[in-house]
Amino acid sequence: MSLPHTANAQEEKCLGCHKGISPMIVSDWQHSVHSEVGTTCVSCHGSEHTTAKDTDKAGLVTPETCRTCHPDRVEEFSRGKHAFAWDSYRAMPTTHWQPMILREGLQGCSGCHKIGLKSEEEIQALRDQGSNYGAGSCDSCHTRHLFSKKEAQSPQACRTCHMGLDHPQWEMYESSKHGVRHQLKVTGALPENAAAPTCQACHMNEGDHAVMTGWGFLGVRLPMPDDEEWAADRTTLFKGFGVLSPEGEPTERLEVLKEVQALRVTEEAFQEQREKMVATCGQCHSESYARNELARGDEMIRISDALLAESIREVASLYKDGILEKPESYAYAYPDLLSFHDAPTEIETQLWLMFLKHRMRTFQGSFHMNPDYALWYGWSEMVRDRNAIAERAEELRRRARVMGAIETE
Repeated sequence: MSLPHTANAQEEKCLGCHKGISPMIVSDWQHSVHSEVGTTCVSCHGSEHTTAKDTDKAGLVTPETCRTCHPDRVEEFSRGKHAFAWDSYRAMPTTHWQPMILREGLQGCSGCHKIGLKSEEEIQALRDQGSNYGAGSCDSCHTRHLFSKKEAQSPQACRTCHMGLDHPQWEMYESSKHGVRHQLKVTGALPENAAAPTCQACHMNEGDHAVMTGWGFLGVRLPMPDDEEWAADRTTLFKGFGVLSPEGEPTERLEVLKEVQALRVTEEAFQEQREKMVATCGQCHSESYARNELARGDEMIRISDALLAESIREVASLYKDGILEKPESYAYAYPDLLSFHDAPTEIETQLWLMFLKHRMRTFQGSFHMNPDYALWYGWSEMVRDRNAIAERAEELRRRARVMGAIETE
């Protein structure tokens, strides 16, 4: 393929060198729209890097680089949940405990959360630690150096991050009727104009790069519901997330979760996203059907909240009675679900798995139209968690009584 007509001597030099060092990068660029319109290496990386000895001078591409040509999409992205991914990851209370390779090495949660916006200082810190990538954000979906729109519109583009223990949206979608129809469409079993929603069709309607949802990742929101039992259960969940103190007072963590948009904090914010989704579903379904199905998802959150709250209270009572000791890292003598795998006891490990693995699957499976995930991988596992936690709590109480009797003798 010939070079674009805008290529100059500098670009010729870039391509001549990289054809030997990283030929597929050159090939991807040559097949890209960027190449067709004359967006060259210098356009994105600057002109300071000219030899193998000054690679550190190659400009690191960020969303601000992309904003030059794609201002509307970058603006949408910047106010959406993906933009807050880096901050939300680093806001977790024990993230800094992880080995550096999982954090700055981008091998753990940070490997996907790197899509989030970062300050210049954070980007430089990553570069100093040897991570000369992970600041682009846009290239998480439009991967380098092809930057294909078609790639980013494929559900497989979401698969790398939206899968696994705490957010198996890919697995839910792939085996749902939506995902099955899409695969049948790809293989030719269904006609090209058949209805077969992708992740992007539902979550990025009309190309909106904000990618927001009504309930948010944690599946909690404000204001509290009118249902008194659900309100009490959600209050318990907020305490377990550390956004309310055991006495029910707001903490600094609540403000952090608001800042990273992990939850909707007004009815208006929730309804805005709900109406967008109803309109999206309306492209294939009746409005009444869409509203009823979304309401079923809401109900799944309610019943899963009841189970999780029951178990949070069980573990909290062990702290209250002095059977579990408050860890130094905890703000309160109360279970902290956002500590995840750093939970200090076996019973709390089961509790955070109940929250992060099984509760997520209960309501996410419902919203993704996958009954098997909602029931067997979600609700059923939560019931087992509840029973195991209750039995373990009673065992700890018996042990405490025995130890008390021994000390008395």
